[in-house]
Amino acid sequence: MDAITRMRCFIQVVDSKGFSAAAREMGRSKALVSKYVGELEDELGVRLLNRTTRQVSLTEVGEAYYKEAIEILQRIDDLQASVQSSHQEVRGRLRVSAPRSMGDDSLNRAMMQFLKQYPEINLDLRLEDRFVDLVEEGFDLAVRVSQLEDSSLIARKIAPFRTVVCASPKVIEAHGAPRVPSDLASRPCIIDTNYRYKQNWAFQNDGERLSVSVNGPLEVNSAAAAREAALCDLGFLRTPQFFVAEDLEAGRLVTLLEDYEEPMRGIHAVYPHRRHLSAKVRAFVDFLVDWFSSGAAKA
Repeated sequence: MDAITRMRCFIQVVDSKGFSAAAREMGRSKALVSKYVGELEDELGVRLLNRTTRQVSLTEVGEAYYKEAIEILQRIDDLQASVQSSHQEVRGRLRVSAPRSMGDDSLNRAMMQFLKQYPEINLDLRLEDRFVDLVEEGFDLAVRVSQLEDSSLIARKIAPFRTVVCASPKVIEAHGAPRVPSDLASRPCIIDTNYRYKQNWAFQNDGERLSVSVNGPLEVNSAAAAREAALCDLGFLRTPQFFVAEDLEAGRLVTLLEDYEEPMRGIHAVYPHRRHLSAKVRAFVDFLVDWFSSGAAKA
């Protein structure tokens, strides 16, 4: 039994939070998985896991080994995937999570074109405005429109995007255009609770970051509903620019405080750290990068 297989068994036990669950995930017997982990500990001369009748937990040295082992296996898997990718077929079930605001617009068109290009893919697309747990919920990857903080995920930038503060001409006429971000504190604001800071809108002034606490008539976890509220003259809105691009171009909404906006952010494809990119995932991410860079998303 080679060290890599023992290492994989150990990582699966940790991720599955037990030997029984790990055995089911790997299609092996619980006794065999336990044997492999035991052999790994014997080989290293340390105890990696604390075992009880109900659960397992990492020892201090086990936690350090787990982090390093993930990195090692990731490099091995990526190397193997890169060598084999040209010979792998893009097929099978692909489970993707994406924000509803994108899925109802540009991403929706991209998905349909991807399926036309790869007819042997069975796409399971879940559109919801929340951060799913990719591992626990069994997703291959997620598309996220935000700054990324979870170091356990690998991310590839699909496209840049900028957030904007905007409002309808009627709202600006009624309440006045804010000259500085702090003016928003006394004006009605529409709050998309999917936004990272919710009621605390972040801006930048001469390289210094500042935050403004806002309130208003509506808090909603839907970019589409927040956009509709802005179009109905209910207040000032903070949202990704691509989502209201047509409204801005048509004059239905007007951008404000552009000099105070934070630097360009990114739309990312993220996937679990311990998984290498399969052919289907690699093809999907490459397709999205090409789709957005070609301008097809704006067509």
